[in-house]
Amino acid sequence: MGADDTDQVNDPAVDPAAEETFAGPSAGEPSAADDGAAADEAADAPAGEQDREPEKDELAERTADLQRLSAEFANYRRRVARDKQTDIENAKASVLSELLPVLDDLDRARQHGDLESGPLKSVADKLEGVFTAQGVSSFGAEGDAFDPAVHEAVQHEGDGSNPVIGSVFRKGYTARERVLRTAMVAVVDGPAGTEPAGDGQDST
Repeated sequence: MGADDTDQVNDPAVDPAAEETFAGPSAGEPSAADDGAAADEAADAPAGEQDREPEKDELAERTADLQRLSAEFANYRRRVARDKQTDIENAKASVLSELLPVLDDLDRARQHGDLESGPLKSVADKLEGVFTAQGVSSFGAEGDAFDPAVHEAVQHEGDGSNPVIGSVFRKGYTARERVLRTAMVAVVDGPAGTEPAGDGQDST
């Protein structure tokens, strides 16, 4: 064996084993850095789903709050409309009650024959037409059954069996089933076994 052959065999620069030991990963094989990146992506996916869960809960809570506020506002509007209508009815009843003495004067004038003709009859007819349009009607006539809720008894004759109205000193008035003024009456005992006449309400 010559000197040239000995140098070629012992030269570590061309040792095949050394080349295999220090060689890097071959093309196409995943490196350690690639494995770490894939692991990070896998860890991030469930975290995103968890972040969306609180958002869904908050959206549901806000939706429920909006529905509750909408219902409360609707109830408020209905209550305001109802209170407004009540105030209107109370105002009408107050004005009509103040005008009832005018009807009393017209009723007395009619009894004396002062409304049979002339300008006063025309005025009386127009005023009574206004009251009728507002649903005002009178009640309290002789023979009607006595009702302490709407009749004010200033006289009472008899033992109290089958009480009826004997005399009317002042008519009562209602406006659409609302009592504007009670009737002032005298109460007597009606005939036994007979029903009181009338339903207690007449037109103005």
